Amino acid sequence: MVKGQKVVCINDTFNDFIRAIYLQLPVKGKTYTIREVFLGREKIVKGGESATVGILLEELVNPPDPFHAAKQELGFTSERFAPLEELPPEQEEVEEAVGAGAGVGFGYN
Repeated sequence: MVKGQKVVCINDTFNDFIRAIYLQLPVKGKTYTIREVFLGREKIVKGGESATVGILLEELVNPPDPFHAAKQELGFTSERFAPLEELPPEQEEVEEAVGAGAGVGFGYN
């Protein structure tokens, strides 16, 4: 998952605690655009020890995480979303540059 990529929500089941601290939650089947990708805690608890890939979405804005020292915005685990087939324009350009013959002269072939 990369910034600018379109994703679809595949899991919109949230417990009451999450519903209480978030202003906006994703809806299953709805498409969103990734605003940021970050390393986050798997659980929203003070000192959560396991990490996960978190994302922020263009279409949803939430308050700061009450347990994050830098008050980072509350995000969502990437596991709640499935990537759509399309990639953002800048990612398509990178893939084209890495295509056939791109590594010639650099020991890649």
